[in-house]
Amino acid sequence: MTVDELTRPVSRRVLGTETVLVLGLSLGKSAVYAMVSIAAALSAAGPLSAQTAALNRSASPRPWLDLTYQLLGIAFALLPVLLAVHLLARDPGDPARTLGVDLSRPGSDLARGAGLAALIGLPGLALFWAAAQLGINATLVPAGVEMVRIAEGTATVAPPESFADTDARTLRLRRAQVVWTLTQFPTVRRVAFAGSGVVLARTDLADLLAPIVVTEPAIGQRVAGPVTVAGTADVYEATVSIRILDGAGRVVGTGFTTATCGSGCRGDYRGGVAYRLATAGPGTVEVYEVSPRDGSRTHVVAVPVLLAATA
Repeated sequence: MTVDELTRPVSRRVLGTETVLVLGLSLGKSAVYAMVSIAAALSAAGPLSAQTAALNRSASPRPWLDLTYQLLGIAFALLPVLLAVHLLARDPGDPARTLGVDLSRPGSDLARGAGLAALIGLPGLALFWAAAQLGINATLVPAGVEMVRIAEGTATVAPPESFADTDARTLRLRRAQVVWTLTQFPTVRRVAFAGSGVVLARTDLADLLAPIVVTEPAIGQRVAGPVTVAGTADVYEATVSIRILDGAGRVVGTGFTTATCGSGCRGDYRGGVAYRLATAGPGTVEVYEVSPRDGSRTHVVAVPVLLAATA
């Protein structure tokens, strides 16, 4: 090959073909699999909101084999990249410079890379958040817990073999974690553990909970007055006290509500608390019980939030 042939400009058709091939090996491949997966989910029996998806599925129940499979997957996924570098290295010039990884402009390259990552990732996160708010997303479950089905408010799960390989107290705690996670979704009210005959709802595990549990607002949630505070509690005379603090720790709002049961039984509570704040900023919603003995705040649950300014 002559020098003229090596330095001859590449045609747009060749560049376009190369671009399509590269996308086919990377983002294009992921996009095609994602479209097939969503098509399979939408065509399955039952609505999408009644289906589940597992995060970080294990390749094997044996940890060392799972790690081996994961590392092999990463290594083979990098082979196309190494092949491209190898082919570039056969031609004159620096392949690192050709690929733009020669560290000649680290700041600019880092900023562009971060921008590209945000461009790819943020729309996906926004879509997931919107789907969750509309109740049309699949329920995410931990890896290792296989979802069998969700029907009539009962989620049937098949935990891994090692799930029950422990003492009775720890097993109950493990089941409680699964129940509490899955029953956060509106389509699930109880969980059945396949092979054990055990079916549990949150009420069956109330003794494992702290005296006060806050389910609303969520950590980091942006709230405006009156702030809705909800959860469950087992407190003296069923009285749940609430106060709102600004970023400096000053009290800007107080209130209380009553649980549906108390003084030895757990009940649900929900209440609204108004506050006054000139400038929006971080704050804290504190939910607590007033001690009948000395009036101190006990069983305090602090939830950091973003407070909107009040008129």
